[in-house]
Amino acid sequence: MAVLAIAVFMSSLDLFIVNLAFPSIGEEYPEADLSSLSWVLNAYTIVFAAVLVPAGRWADRVGRRRALVAGLAVFTAGSLLCGLAPGVGWLVAARTVQAVGAGVMVPASLSLLLAVVPQDRRARALGSWSALGALGAALGPVIGGALVEIGWRWVFWVNLPVGVVAILLTVRLVPESRDEARGSRPDLLGALFLALAVGLVAGALVEAADRGWASGAVLGLLLASVLCAAAVVVRSRRHPAPVLEPALFRSRAFSGAGAASVLYYAAFGAFLLNTVEFLTGVWRFTPLEAGLAIAPGPLMVLPFARLVAPRLIPLLGGVGRVAALGCGVGALAQVLWLVLLQTEPAYATHLLPAQLLGGAGVGLAIPSLLGAGSAGLPMASLGTGSGILNTARQVGTVLGVAALVAALAVPGPDPLTVFRHGIALTIAFFVAAGVVCVAVLARRSPPAAAVAAPLPAPPAAGAA
Repeated sequence: MAVLAIAVFMSSLDLFIVNLAFPSIGEEYPEADLSSLSWVLNAYTIVFAAVLVPAGRWADRVGRRRALVAGLAVFTAGSLLCGLAPGVGWLVAARTVQAVGAGVMVPASLSLLLAVVPQDRRARALGSWSALGALGAALGPVIGGALVEIGWRWVFWVNLPVGVVAILLTVRLVPESRDEARGSRPDLLGALFLALAVGLVAGALVEAADRGWASGAVLGLLLASVLCAAAVVVRSRRHPAPVLEPALFRSRAFSGAGAASVLYYAAFGAFLLNTVEFLTGVWRFTPLEAGLAIAPGPLMVLPFARLVAPRLIPLLGGVGRVAALGCGVGALAQVLWLVLLQTEPAYATHLLPAQLLGGAGVGLAIPSLLGAGSAGLPMASLGTGSGILNTARQVGTVLGVAALVAALAVPGPDPLTVFRHGIALTIAFFVAAGVVCVAVLARRSPPAAAVAAPLPAPPAAGAA
């Protein structure tokens, strides 16, 4: 369990750890503007999202442990290249290598968890796995702020010893698992179209923050994404081994969990960035202080995901109801923060209560969403299904960050008004995710089924 959790923690951590390194990177490469530096983050996010589903399908076929080791190796090599980067172009290219590794190791890690952990222990294992993903995303600013004090290259080099140890432990401790009924060769062209569809829509979300939704570049990216998605649908209906299995989407729980995950992670991504920007811009916290101020929320995630959420499933009558509760708690935490928001720093009495309440909501929602989506996945499709749900997570994060940047760009009479826009947007995403959970996932389950419901799971990733 600990070995498999390393993969999701590392991938989520590196999604946000570079944010606080931008000023130091910019000082070393003064020729690079903020737009160029933003691709250090965007390249990772887009490629990560694009690789997840094809990588999950590949892991089912070649072996999930083999895929996890390969993903860890590529991710670790990419981290080394990032730390050696002589310029921003090299750094963006190395981040792309990192993202490919992350996109392979996350669905392999989750599918191994579902295949290896006994059914009666999966709910807690899933809670721990998903909580560590959220913890990695939320601790990114904390660890990044501390490492930048040493040097921005250590933001990447910190992955090297962890990656090497994770590879050795995976080979020694994790049993192999694969789809034994392998027949036709996977649809490689369909996998390429799928990666392009996800990458193009993620790129459109990123570019929309700078260019606007009506710009030709953004509309062109969205159109190209739609065409690639249509090609995936056509090929999935005709190919004997499609990259996306149509039967998965006939499951109400799987489709609903995917939709709710997009909205939930949009809220999570918007909340995290909005809070960091407020603390550094209005309360004038240093990057390290801002990261430490956010830390108590993530510390609530693991106990609620591992201990509270599994006990609430039979009490409330289903994993979908616990997911809806988690979304509601997240929205309530943001409402509290909106009411208490002020220009004078008052961390203990204003931000801390909202952080603790929000962390509890994350611990309830994330493992429950994963459990609801993966409960009906057949063993042969664990990697594919995990990849799809993780892709929903990444697309949601990009959507939330892009929407927040647009919200913060709306002028206001004072800084508080601007950040209130961001909080209101976060609340709207949480509420929308909760509505989907109630409408699609909240059917009451018999007690026995309720206990089994959270068995499987997939995000992912995050935290984020």
